Amino acid sequence: MNAVRVFEVAARHVNFTKAAEELHVTHGAVSRQVAQLEAWLGTPLFRRSASQLALTEAGRDYFEQITAALDRIAVASMQAQQQAALTGLKVSAPPTFTMRWLIPRLSRFQRRRPDIDVRLTTSIAPINFQDQGYDLAIRSGDAPLPNCRSVPMLNETVVPVCHVDLLERPGLARPQDLARHTLISYATESYSWSEWLQGAGCANLRPASILSFEQMYFSLQATLEGLGVMLVPLFLVIDDIVAGRLAAPFDAPPVMRRRYYVSYPSVPGESRAARAFADWLVREGADTEKSLAAWERSRGWSD
Repeated sequence: MNAVRVFEVAARHVNFTKAAEELHVTHGAVSRQVAQLEAWLGTPLFRRSASQLALTEAGRDYFEQITAALDRIAVASMQAQQQAALTGLKVSAPPTFTMRWLIPRLSRFQRRRPDIDVRLTTSIAPINFQDQGYDLAIRSGDAPLPNCRSVPMLNETVVPVCHVDLLERPGLARPQDLARHTLISYATESYSWSEWLQGAGCANLRPASILSFEQMYFSLQATLEGLGVMLVPLFLVIDDIVAGRLAAPFDAPPVMRRRYYVSYPSVPGESRAARAFADWLVREGADTEKSLAAWERSRGWSD
């Protein structure tokens, strides 16, 4: 094949010197490779003279045939390299988790593994890898998922939050002050206001109003707009709290609820891309929890 490639370049230029320059070899190396090919084929491919080099009729026919073949080999090789260089990974995760936690960190994984093309879809439906067509899923729950690799990556601790303006109008220093405020809830919340109020010793408290949404994202947006107080996983809003957009108004520490798990099929020859992404998620989750723990210590919520 090396001799065929050398011949193709020499035939294209009809010049051994130019062929040697393109191939970064010597003139003599080109001449020897062509001579070996002619000997193997049993026919001359070039007519050589002191002043001129020309293709024979057999050389012209052979050149036309191998050029097309080499082009096909080049295209096939390029396609194979592209497929090997970029592995698609379909990831399913809850909508608010994806927007508020995963996407802001995803560029770090892409810089680390540019060969993996992460394709995100959002869902809170039960996981079914076979029917739903994704490679890896993130869900919150009380225990790892059965019949797959399911690894805890992040704890869900829930805390009341509000827009900073609500701390002053009409005041929000104690859980009892919630009687003058709107409580915001959503259909999929893991911890209800009734549970939190009971734990805070305010089981009989009646808020000024209740604002309910179907999804966490809408509740969070309403909270950012100052419409009321929301119970939310702390890791989703810690950046807003640090930036002064939201506040955690009470001294009570967060309530531990569920964990987020990263899961992918446990099968022979499991996806290396899924394993790499899962390992990265676990590391990112650990970093987030370290940051949260430091912030909670600053509030006097933990030792």
